Amino acid sequence: MGKIIAIANQKGGVGKTTTSVNLAASLGVLEKKILLIDADPQANASSGLGIDVETVEVGTYQLLEHTASAAECIMATSAPNVDIIPAHIDLVAIEIELVDKPKREYMLKKALGDIQNNYDFILIDCAPSLGLLTLNALTASNSVVIPIQCEYFALEGLGKLLNTIKSVQKIHNAELDIEGLLLTMYDARLRLSNQVVEEVTKHFNDMVFKTIIQRNVRLSEAPSFGESIINFDASSKGAQNYLSLANEIIENNK
Repeated sequence: MGKIIAIANQKGGVGKTTTSVNLAASLGVLEKKILLIDADPQANASSGLGIDVETVEVGTYQLLEHTASAAECIMATSAPNVDIIPAHIDLVAIEIELVDKPKREYMLKKALGDIQNNYDFILIDCAPSLGLLTLNALTASNSVVIPIQCEYFALEGLGKLLNTIKSVQKIHNAELDIEGLLLTMYDARLRLSNQVVEEVTKHFNDMVFKTIIQRNVRLSEAPSFGESIINFDASSKGAQNYLSLANEIIENNK
């Protein structure tokens, strides 16, 4: 049974999509079969793996509407062992369209039932909000990875996200677990980065991944070539960090 992991934080710019794409590629290189679901209308995870989002005819929108099956929405990517259900800007409309549907929080969970066994891990790249899309992702998932950038407002909004996770556990998905807090955009030269690491580790202790994702130019260049950091520059710091995270997740799920 594939484990479904949402990558969520309602703050923008914390490294959700970077993590989704590169964790998927790293797990793929480590010979796990991966499905990445792009649940963000900006569709950056799709373009980050070389999908031309303008040409996407079936994707997350049709999946949530139940007008296409999960199997019909899946596309192969250039990353080994990684498939994707891509997004398109039309995903913006889904929150309005689902609003009066019964069991609207369970649309994604229901849609993934048929294919969950075909993968080792299913990763969901969430939108930077706590709307219906993210709620669907959390309801469908076994656990959630929360990226936190090593910057001044790092912990702002984290309480809100943790409360949302608690209420999802209570109402929709008692199985939902926190896979871990992932510190991103770390710069060893900055005192602030080190303070954030200290503070997050002090507050959340065992919940924090040992792997820290460092600031890395190659990491920010890779998406413009439609490649993961593993394909783009396997020897870079960014690739090493994400391979280390992938190993940590595999180890934790043995």
